[in-house]
Parts: sequence; structure tokens; C-alpha cells
Amino acid sequence: MNKFRRVWGFISSAVAGIFYNIDYEQPIDWKRTYIICPNHTSNLDVSSISVAIKNNICFMGKDELLDGLVTGLFFRTIDIPVNRDSKMSAFRAFKKASERLQEGVTMVIFPEGTITDTFPPELYSFKNGPFRLAIEHKIPIIPVTSLNTWKILWDDAAKFGSKPGVCNIFVHKPVETAHLTVDDADALRDEVHSIIKQKLEQA
Repeated sequence: MNKFRRVWGFISSAVAGIFYNIDYEQPIDWKRTYIICPNHTSNLDVSSISVAIKNNICFMGKDELLDGLVTGLFFRTIDIPVNRDSKMSAFRAFKKASERLQEGVTMVIFPEGTITDTFPPELYSFKNGPFRLAIEHKIPIIPVTSLNTWKILWDDAAKFGSKPGVCNIFVHKPVETAHLTVDDADALRDEVHSIIKQKLEQA
């Protein structure tokens, strides 16, 4: 399913004249399990992450994606839907994420929890969930900065449409968590937020 999503994301984007340029801060050991934390400004972010991340991945995303023709296929099989308005749904989703991590599956969690409502987009504050999860499992976090996907297609393109172009994605080096405790979750959250914010400001 991940191979299919990777190929589908590349081909469906290419047909629209959209391509992905992926830069890595350093070589990544794809044999390890990670939690991927990208900023979120576009529906293209899922395709870009699928292209950039080379191991077996599972997305956590809003349960509305179950209704999509293509996204529904993945969220009924390998991904984890969550109702953002339900604490019970969030609890169950993170429990499933914990199980996937124990199975060696890399989780992709957008820590902003949503696509920004402002245009041009701003980086929202991050939620704690993925950082507590990383610390509990002693799993590194990989911050990913989507530099300009919003310029190609903001949100779902309903308001401004889309245009051909190259989406520039920067994959940062892993942030290790083995030395941290749950009490460090806020500091880890702020560190990852700062890493992505600085990269956006540089761009």
C-alpha cells in the first residue's frame, strides 16, 4: 500500500505538472523507526511525505479523509483516522499509533493538527501528542519542512486553485529522544517547532 501511495502521489502530481524536490540535512538510516513531524499547508503534503520518506509509514489524519475516493482507501487500511473533536477518538488513535510503532512502522503526524486558515500560511503551535509518543517509545523524531507547497496548492485548492511547479521539501536530521522523559515533552515540542520555523524563515 505504501508503494502504491508513493507511485500514485508522484504520478498524479506529475500529470498536473507538480514535482517534488527533496533535500536531506543528512543521510537517514531508513532501517530505524521514526515519528515524522511535518508542517501542514497543503493537501500535497501527504504526497510529498510519501515520496520523501523511504520506509514503511502510517499517517494519522482527520476522519473526514475516510470519505475520499483515494484517501479513504488508505485510511480504511494502513492509516489511522481521528476525530479531532473527540478526546476518546484521539485516545484510540494514539493507542493504535503506539501499536504501529511497536511493530516497526514509522508514524507521520502533523503536529499542527490542521492546515492553517490564514493565507499566506503561518506555522501554528504544535500539539503534544507526537512528542509524548516519541519519548514513551524512545523513537527519534524527524522534522520535515514543506517550504512552498502552499504556493502550488494551498489547502485543497478550493479557494486559489493550483498551478504547476516544484515543491521544495527539507528533511531535517533526526532528533533523538532516548535520553528524555515524559517531563521533557514540552521542550521537545518547542525544539521541533523552532527547527521548522527557522527553516521557513530562512526560505
